[in-house]
Amino acid sequence: MEEQLKQTCLHDLHVRAGARMSPFAGYDMPIQYSGIIDEHNAVRNHAGVFDVSHMGEIFISGGDAEKFVNHIFTNDVRDLAPGKILYGMLLYEDGGTVDDLLVYREAEPQHYLLVVNASNIAKDFDWIVKQAEGWDVRVDNQSDSWGQIAVQGPEAEQTVRDVLGFAGAGALKFYEFCDQKAEDGSRVILSRTGYTGEDGFEIYASPANIRRYWEALMSAGVKPCGLGCRDTLRFEAGLPLYGDELGPEISPVMAGLSMFCKLDKPEFIGRDALVAQKAAGPARKIVGIELQDNAVPRAGYPVELEDGTEVGKVTTGYHSISLDKSLCFALVDSAHAALGTPLNIRIRKRVFPGTVVKKRFYQTNYKK
Repeated sequence: MEEQLKQTCLHDLHVRAGARMSPFAGYDMPIQYSGIIDEHNAVRNHAGVFDVSHMGEIFISGGDAEKFVNHIFTNDVRDLAPGKILYGMLLYEDGGTVDDLLVYREAEPQHYLLVVNASNIAKDFDWIVKQAEGWDVRVDNQSDSWGQIAVQGPEAEQTVRDVLGFAGAGALKFYEFCDQKAEDGSRVILSRTGYTGEDGFEIYASPANIRRYWEALMSAGVKPCGLGCRDTLRFEAGLPLYGDELGPEISPVMAGLSMFCKLDKPEFIGRDALVAQKAAGPARKIVGIELQDNAVPRAGYPVELEDGTEVGKVTTGYHSISLDKSLCFALVDSAHAALGTPLNIRIRKRVFPGTVVKKRFYQTNYKK
């Protein structure tokens, strides 16, 4: 029997507007509206808005909340001030990745918001609840009570301020958030992070208010964007996608994300495994590869040496819209992961030469 897809609070508006819909993380989501290239360029040059209501919101509170979040999270929340956000991971004991996520430090003491990937909401919640046994904490999965949209691009601040009326947008710095109030008096969370390499804001609110905000943005002519260009944008910016560049078999050390794992903390789940990986060097690493040809390297394509020996697999690949180059991320044997290493990508029966390059292909434009 085919699984029943979930729908976000904006689903009918996407369908009515003619978006191309497709399953993603258990949801029926818009993949594109006017086209991936058009939407991608709108975010790079102006502003676009994404429905990200499928993302998960898990709140943690209680007397041990700070210690507990620090126990399950690779980054360090001990000195995190209210209104600040950190990126990091939840790990298994062996260093594999449960999920990558954002942790918001709320104004109320011992209160945190964890924003997790849509495909992992149930798994993350169950895992966190299991770890919470014996701790003085409350773990509350409120994912179904919140909608979320993301306004991204160099004109995002002006759009959020002028169209949605959030005057506090300009005061936020990168990885900060603040509370706003909707017209009905309910809570709105406004943050400034993003997943595109451009300046951007996330608006968390009740589903009814998210619908109002979306329709206001549509009336103002802001470009609606699907998950297709969300992937091309994050890829160019060198940002990982769980399930591709991170997962149970791919640790943050392998993914080149050690900077978000504070190994000087006394402890966190998976710390010892990461320390051992760092000391010995991981067997495999995620790298960037630039092809000399215009061929498009897709996920799963083999990465080979000149003699045909397979040394890895492509995890994400595109012909970059912003850079007009064929690029990919790949998980390869560490012996062949150094910058400048020549590697070939096998695309069906042909082999295309490439070179290992830095994973951040595009110069990001975050608001500092």
